[in-house]
Amino acid sequence: MNLVQALLLLLLSAIWGGSFMFMRYLSPIFGPLLTADGRMLLAGIFLVLYLVATGYRIDWKKDWRRLVVIGLANSGLPFILFSFAALYVPASIESVLNALSPMFGAVFSAIWLGERLDARTLAGLLLGAVGVAAIVGLGSLPPSPLLVPAILACVLATACYGLAGVYIKKRGSGLAPKAMAAGSQLSAGLIVLPLAAAFPPAAQPSSTALLALLAFALLCSALAYLIYYKLISEIGPTKALTVTFLIPVFGSLWGCLILGESIGPATLGGALLVLAGTALVSLPRAARPTR
Repeated sequence: MNLVQALLLLLLSAIWGGSFMFMRYLSPIFGPLLTADGRMLLAGIFLVLYLVATGYRIDWKKDWRRLVVIGLANSGLPFILFSFAALYVPASIESVLNALSPMFGAVFSAIWLGERLDARTLAGLLLGAVGVAAIVGLGSLPPSPLLVPAILACVLATACYGLAGVYIKKRGSGLAPKAMAAGSQLSAGLIVLPLAAAFPPAAQPSSTALLALLAFALLCSALAYLIYYKLISEIGPTKALTVTFLIPVFGSLWGCLILGESIGPATLGGALLVLAGTALVSLPRAARPTR
């Protein structure tokens, strides 16, 4: 990995870490559905226009079913769940729980792809579960009757990411990354649009809120996907996956600096357990010596 690639990885981590800050700000204004759908629809339109401008063509007739499934599993459902959780859970906690995605990917890969769950992976899954329990049971989160459902929504969102990863590996290997990014965002945005329109904001959003929603879509989905797939093509998926460990760092940083969130000792301990579990599950194993 050269310097430019390392800087792109750092930039991607900062952008995706900031997505939880955007949701924490936008969800009370637009509601979870419109926040999620605005992100997908605006990003999808931008990405499709970008592909058209660069001469790239998506084969909608052939690929639309797979793009819809990927769009709903990898964007639609998790974006809605995280946006709902943002009403009750600090951005820093959401960014930490997002790191559970590789763990669910490992579980679903064992179920549907026949990959083995070794002792290291099982230990990582256990650490992650203990970390989530510590965040929920011991953390200094603001009391709310919907706090536990919000935490569960974050966990379910990461399960969607894990399921989407398995589907992409099994059924989406023939899709070009650019087509997958643009087509999945646009298709999911269009599907969720009628539901989002049925729950409009309680009050007219300010121009600041509208600009924030536009920035959210263009930065955290459109630009982020272009960077991510560029990194995958240049340094491979394993190294690109290290973004998972950096997102909570930036998510917590933006939450503290911009939203004034604080992180208690129990929350920090739970976060470290989640990240340690994720590392055990997703980091590559050392090659065994051959004889």
